[in-house]
Amino acid sequence: MTRTPRRTTTVGLALVATAALALTACGSDDPLSAGDGGDGGDTIVIGSQDYYSNEIIAEAYAQALEAADIKVERDFRIGQREGYLPDIESGSIDLFPEYTGPLLQVWKPDTTARLADDVYSELEEAAEEKGLEVLDQSPATDQDSYVVTREFAEKYGLETIEDLSKVTEKLTFGANSEAESRPNGPKGLKESYGVDVAFTPIEDSGGPLTVKALKDGSIQLAIIYTADPSIKKNDLVTLEDTKGLFLASHVVPVASDDLSDEAEGIVNKVSAAMSPEDLVDLDARSVDEELPAATIAKDWLEKEGLL
Repeated sequence: MTRTPRRTTTVGLALVATAALALTACGSDDPLSAGDGGDGGDTIVIGSQDYYSNEIIAEAYAQALEAADIKVERDFRIGQREGYLPDIESGSIDLFPEYTGPLLQVWKPDTTARLADDVYSELEEAAEEKGLEVLDQSPATDQDSYVVTREFAEKYGLETIEDLSKVTEKLTFGANSEAESRPNGPKGLKESYGVDVAFTPIEDSGGPLTVKALKDGSIQLAIIYTADPSIKKNDLVTLEDTKGLFLASHVVPVASDDLSDEAEGIVNKVSAAMSPEDLVDLDARSVDEELPAATIAKDWLEKEGLL
């Protein structure tokens, strides 16, 4: 299942125009130095994907840093990973909200890690080899997941994918047609969890047609991204994937390895405060209320006491 409808590649990539200032040999309050952040020295350039959820997270980093009098420059909505990753690796972008599993697969295509802690550990090593670092991963996720309706979950006591083995009626799984042959399709469910399901194609990547099929009982199981606002809006239940059928994809900041301790600490606080439910709520405000990322991020930071 692809995220193409959700993360649109821009026609042209925005070029980062800031040049790095030389670090002084003596102590400095440069936010890119090993010392404390402050109002002198270089500006931290923060990037984001051309994806509303990612932009909100990047804006939260920016505002939290600015609240500590650390200068930032926003270079947001600059496209997909193949476009912006070279700028991160070259140091043109100093801080970027990423996703653990997908980034690991780019840097280490032969990885077999699937669960969150294993993925993060390997990602730390891969980042170090690139001269970068990944800060603390957030509890917030944005990844494929199996979902059911609240009514169906309560009827059979479903909390994990494994619990589907308790269902006594026929299960039908709905997703894009390519999911039928993918590892997280019917074959993967059988091999990993011992659960048999029928399959019906629904070609809207977990969108309104998929939700309608769940609610009217045409299907009982679907794939929808964990941060999709439709999960909360339609009172759907995400089933915990205890065996890593879906690659773990936690929000994680990727940073220059000379970002200051103060700046790292601020960003780590933002990450720690953001729960999976928070990210769904933030995305819902973007989709349903059509608010700008700056407003959504500011309201959330204030609610969490981070401003």
